[in-house]
Amino acid sequence: MTGYHQVLMPKKIVYGPGSFAETGAQARALGTNALIVSDPVMDKIGTIRQCEAYLGQANVRHAKYFEIDQEPTDRHVDEALAVCREAGCDVIVAVGGGSCIDTAKAVAVLMTNEGGLADYVGGNKQFAKPPLPLIAIPTTAGTGSEVTKVTVIIDTKTDVKMMLSQPELLPTVAIVDPHLTVSCPPAVTAATGVDALCHAIEAYLSRRAHPLTDTLALSAIELIMAHLRTAYHHGDNIEARDKMALAAMLAGAAFSNASVTLVHGMSRPIGALFHVPHGVSNAMLLPSVLDFTKAEAMERLATLGRLIQPEAAAQTDGDWAEVMITQVKQLCRELNIPGMKTWGIDQAKFQQVVAKMATDALASGSPANNPRVPTHEEIVQLYRVCYESDSSLAST
Repeated sequence: MTGYHQVLMPKKIVYGPGSFAETGAQARALGTNALIVSDPVMDKIGTIRQCEAYLGQANVRHAKYFEIDQEPTDRHVDEALAVCREAGCDVIVAVGGGSCIDTAKAVAVLMTNEGGLADYVGGNKQFAKPPLPLIAIPTTAGTGSEVTKVTVIIDTKTDVKMMLSQPELLPTVAIVDPHLTVSCPPAVTAATGVDALCHAIEAYLSRRAHPLTDTLALSAIELIMAHLRTAYHHGDNIEARDKMALAAMLAGAAFSNASVTLVHGMSRPIGALFHVPHGVSNAMLLPSVLDFTKAEAMERLATLGRLIQPEAAAQTDGDWAEVMITQVKQLCRELNIPGMKTWGIDQAKFQQVVAKMATDALASGSPANNPRVPTHEEIVQLYRVCYESDSSLAST
């Protein structure tokens, strides 16, 4: 183990209200023919028309791919890649949530490297050539994908989420404009906000955490716990949206450099098999996974308890750790985070595939970074606990 650490980030981050207007200038600095990767919602509400206008003002031509719906799949990647090749694009602009940005990352690297995504899973193969330049413009405050070297794409043949983590997946430019998140409905604000909270908590608890990532994670946790409720209840509150956009970016940078842990390892199979959005599946798991992890992460969870509720009547590290876990549970209730039953996951089907989910979770590598590293059977049992804890998470 080395005594030094590193943090990888995009070459440029343009942050703040109104920064979306920088899209044309940033694209022009990188190329002359852009592929816009987005989804039907962004097209419908006019965000893409504004993006097109910015590109046009900078004399950047563009092609479009808008077919991404919820979780990104290899089909989305293949289709967007075909559009990019046919149009001869030399820069990519991703506008949307993590699904859009993750798809764009995959397209950027496959435009310049041989093979398919499956060839690169698990570090089996490294990207040999730099990707097309990518401008990532998030419209949700959650995934932090705009600042990470990670992409997660569903393999539709195996129903497994392929997670790739390589420096070539970092966007070249991140444009983070909190005004773009105002259109998020409350349910999306809640799911993406808890996703960001997961990123920050897991990065802080990770066995691969270090002082630089701790600084990012602690800042993100403090911001999220202070502002997510306001963003959820009052979506037009720009200050809350601003703080959440900042927090999501900080959390993304934290986990990209320290790794996620057990929540994400268990979350990916739920998303792949039951088509639950990533942020929701994380939120379904977070409280119970923290309970499972508490004994092996007491000191760090206690630090978080003191950070977010310093006025609490707690004395020991165990008390402070419980303050943190209780606050997370209360947050999930207030945000109406659904449990697996409420979401509609069939219990019989769940029992049939729970062993496969545990296998896939372990295969992702993320659980190995958890302070308490689970066995296959412990993950199976933890999935069952999370399924049965439905009523304790969702408010009525």
